[in-house]
Amino acid sequence: MENQERMDDARLYLVAPARLAAGDLADLVPELAAAGVDLIQLREKEAEAGDVMRLADPVLDACREAGVPLIINDRPDIARALGADGVHVGQNDLPIEFTRRFFGDGIVGLSTHSRGEVDRALARSDLIDYFAVGPCFETPTKPGRPAAGLELVRYTTEQHTTLPWFAIGGINESNLDEVIAAGATRVVVVRAITEAADPVSAVEVLKKRLRDA
Repeated sequence: MENQERMDDARLYLVAPARLAAGDLADLVPELAAAGVDLIQLREKEAEAGDVMRLADPVLDACREAGVPLIINDRPDIARALGADGVHVGQNDLPIEFTRRFFGDGIVGLSTHSRGEVDRALARSDLIDYFAVGPCFETPTKPGRPAAGLELVRYTTEQHTTLPWFAIGGINESNLDEVIAAGATRVVVVRAITEAADPVSAVEVLKKRLRDA
């Protein structure tokens, strides 16, 4: 129930490395949370496990202080070792059955990139707390992966699921209205915040759009 309540209220989900253009994520968490970030995922794709744990430690402390759940990308083992709030896995990571068994009662999220993957996520809603749909637009964050487009967002909207889901992939201030028009009420944002000179202002603009919608 606690996970469900946390996810039901979440609208703006930040996926970020430990270092943003404007400074260290851990230092920025209080302001980002106050501006409207509801969830934070630490994504350090190239780092070894020990380095991820070292980088995540101050971020986790900051998130706990700010009351924002911290999700770890890809690695249930690291998430469990840290005592993080959740883990997010992709289609080629540890299957969600094992992720749930290993990670226990924490938040478990799953990436989806096609109608079939959305359908399978909905069929396993007992094992996940949310899923992400995309990429909506091509993004260098996922090189070589073609955009699923807004059609997949529309398809997911048409399923009328109560399981929380987030549109993801290349979303920024200039295209957020298109994503909302396609039916998304929750979004994952990466570069529009992590590369912003003023990430707090960027969050405020994005969150206001989501609230107004």
